[in-house]
Amino acid sequence: MSEYQYYDFKAIDRALTKAEVSALRAISTRAVITTTSFTNHYEWGDLKAEPLKLLEKYFDAFVYLANWGTHEFHLRLPQELVDAKQLKAMLPGKTSHVRSSGKFVLIAFESEVEPDDDWDDGTGWMGSLLSLRFDLLSGDLRCIYLGWLLCLQNGEFSDDALEPPVPAGLRELTAPLGSLIEFLGIDENLVEVAASVSAPLQAGPSRKKLATWIRRLPEKEKDGLLVDVLMEPDERWRIELLRRFQHENDPGAGRGAIKRRTIAELLTASHARSEERLQELNAKRAAEATRKKAKEEADRALYLDNLAKREKTVWEQVEAYIQKRQPNDYDRAVILLTDLHDLAVRQGDETGFQLTMEELRKTHASKESFLRRLTRGNL
Repeated sequence: MSEYQYYDFKAIDRALTKAEVSALRAISTRAVITTTSFTNHYEWGDLKAEPLKLLEKYFDAFVYLANWGTHEFHLRLPQELVDAKQLKAMLPGKTSHVRSSGKFVLIAFESEVEPDDDWDDGTGWMGSLLSLRFDLLSGDLRCIYLGWLLCLQNGEFSDDALEPPVPAGLRELTAPLGSLIEFLGIDENLVEVAASVSAPLQAGPSRKKLATWIRRLPEKEKDGLLVDVLMEPDERWRIELLRRFQHENDPGAGRGAIKRRTIAELLTASHARSEERLQELNAKRAAEATRKKAKEEADRALYLDNLAKREKTVWEQVEAYIQKRQPNDYDRAVILLTDLHDLAVRQGDETGFQLTMEELRKTHASKESFLRRLTRGNL
């Protein structure tokens, strides 16, 4: 297969209408289309539509993968539920960026990942990444910061440019965040260094605090909230309510006084961490090699001790192999002779072994093939 492309769209906030499903079917007759998704792959050819236009019009998330290394993850968020200005300030790059379109904010994570030998058909990525959308709507900006790191990794900023505010919990990566790092090919050393100043992730509001806050709301607002709970097809009401609670009770949450680092500082620290990891890996490999060698030597010593108990029988077995005059049997004889040589060295009787070998060579002087094997085996 010379080329492979995978497209996966997901609708979350609302289901597609019959007319919209029909419009999508007109684009592709072989795609798998439901009221919440559009999935297709191409081995020859391409999608007969602009993917990002489909995202803007119908869907809330889009994953694209090509076997030459292109990986893309896009999200569409309601304008009223996010701070578009804040997101754009955090992602001013090219490979990761934010733009507004009508009632929505669109976030793009685009990367060129070095293809490897492991076949990836793309089918698992949407499931592993999709919950990042809910996290974003809940105010978790860790995936945005990771997108900024991707831009840094791709050399899109000057050395003296400052990083955006580091979100809390960057040292406590969830599975979806780990999937995003893997999907985009973000350097783990860079992530680790960037996360070193991240504050711990704070737990959400307690039931007691929420209850106290809700009791203070006007009755009319409470009635409205109950209606929203029953009428809203998604969790928008919950997101809006939690954001309002946080704003009214802790408007400065997540705005620590962490000193923002420059690109040069992050890259220097990342390089140092990479070198440190390499040293740790080399030390681990050396320790493993030493352990393996010690085990092999112990196993060999035990084998030779057992061989000593049947040495005479082994010499007879060597002779029997030689007499068969077959290449494979010559090889078996040489293996046993190598063992007998090592046993002689272990017992301090290498001279006796060599005398026996001289007699063996004289006895079988006509067997040139066997003698060549002895020479190759340094016997």
